[in-house]
Amino acid sequence: MASVSEKKAALFICLGNICRSPIAEAVFNHVAREKGVAHKWTADSAAIGDWHVGKNPDVRAQKCMKIHGVPMEHRARQLTRDDFNKFHYIFGMDENNIEDIKSVAPKSHSATIELLGRYDPEGQLIIRDPYYDSGSEGFEDCYKVCARCCEAFLDSIQ
Repeated sequence: MASVSEKKAALFICLGNICRSPIAEAVFNHVAREKGVAHKWTADSAAIGDWHVGKNPDVRAQKCMKIHGVPMEHRARQLTRDDFNKFHYIFGMDENNIEDIKSVAPKSHSATIELLGRYDPEGQLIIRDPYYDSGSEGFEDCYKVCARCCEAFLDSIQ
């Protein structure tokens, strides 16, 4: 794990790492820049499964981030055992993500594993997967919840 003098690290996890978690990663980095704390943080995102490894985020996710002026540069990757000691915080988007994350966690790690939605001031605990939606409305909803959560999380630890 990184020492106290080093950057804090946050990892965002969803099922395939092409929708919710790369949105959360991009939003987190954007909010950290806006708050002037980007130099204190590093963020990444990863998948539970390996279906999309190496692929760009869903085009609807990319379009949503572009509309909001949030830079997004990511290639899907899968969660690794090393991540549990590289990241201080590992955020899942729903309960299934949390169960899957915990099922692959090494016995000894110091990462805090929790739902990103825990920080939503509007109380939306679960960040719904918009992957199978026919349009882009679900991606907009995902963006809004991630923005609220990332803002509240960063406020809670400063």
